[in-house]
Amino acid sequence: MVLHERWFTSCRVGFTYIGTVVGAGFASGQEIMQFFTVNGLGGVWSILLVTALFSWLGIRMMVMGARLRANSYEEFNNFLFGIRWGRWMNGFVGLILFGVTTAMMSGTGSLFREQLGLSFHFGVIVTSLIAFLVILRGMEGILDVNALVVPCMFAFTVVVGVQGLTGPGIDGFLAMKSLEGTKHWTVSAITYAAFNLAMSQAVLVPMGGEIKDEKTLRFGGILGGVGLGLMLLATNFALALKTPQVFDLEIPIALVISSLGEGMKYFFLAVMWGEIFTTLIGNVYGLAANLQPVVPLRLNTLMGAIFILGYLCSLIGFPVFVGLIYPFFGYCGLVLILLLAVRKYPRQS
Repeated sequence: MVLHERWFTSCRVGFTYIGTVVGAGFASGQEIMQFFTVNGLGGVWSILLVTALFSWLGIRMMVMGARLRANSYEEFNNFLFGIRWGRWMNGFVGLILFGVTTAMMSGTGSLFREQLGLSFHFGVIVTSLIAFLVILRGMEGILDVNALVVPCMFAFTVVVGVQGLTGPGIDGFLAMKSLEGTKHWTVSAITYAAFNLAMSQAVLVPMGGEIKDEKTLRFGGILGGVGLGLMLLATNFALALKTPQVFDLEIPIALVISSLGEGMKYFFLAVMWGEIFTTLIGNVYGLAANLQPVVPLRLNTLMGAIFILGYLCSLIGFPVFVGLIYPFFGYCGLVLILLLAVRKYPRQS
């Protein structure tokens, strides 16, 4: 692969990595506040550790996918956990992916209804149709969408970070202490990385299997990990300067945006929709790829069925169920990153 082609593909890999990890919780600031801002200055060290884990373990996951020539996360989990336990992990990952899919669909409906004054059903159906058309193009479609959406996310994060820099209170930020009763910053870093890497396997593993060039994947993994780290640092910094008010808000980043004008509000809504959308297409693609060998349906029919079922579940509160099994999935993620760190690469075929 020639240098400029490798650079271009690596950027697409890095953008897709970022788009897969970043979701509505990230965009709203709620996720960042709960994992990092509550740790005060320790949150910065936590984010630096997360950046290193994302870069290192993300690369390992994609390279394993390449060497296994994996079409889905099934081959990856069977290699990592063994056939017996891998089967359980695959089933559980599929359940979580479907749960997060319904949560993302519900999130788009709420965004259209609460922020734009449009129908909940209209928001879910339009977003699902666009997502379906994108996924029809396979991994190429997912790479293209992330190459478009992620730079917009990054630009938004830079604006938020610069807003923090121009405001008062930087000295106060440097003297910040963690809230009473919060976990140590290392625990926050490891649990955050574990959950997100466990979720990201739905896209990272088959992406490695399709691209195969390990130098491209390694460089893309570094770009993705460092990009995520910079976005976390900028948003955490802006939120930290608005403490303690942000701790009482469902959308903490709204407090930062409120001082940036009306136009920034719509940019934020577009970015939030984009972050939900990239997570949605990654989840459905990964879930369909894993189910195809065991479900007697064509891939397009299977994806359509996932969207329809996800839409129905988004109406009956399926995200509540996700909230109950998320913690358990977090523990599975801890086992996954441990095995991912110590397991030798499969032999190159």
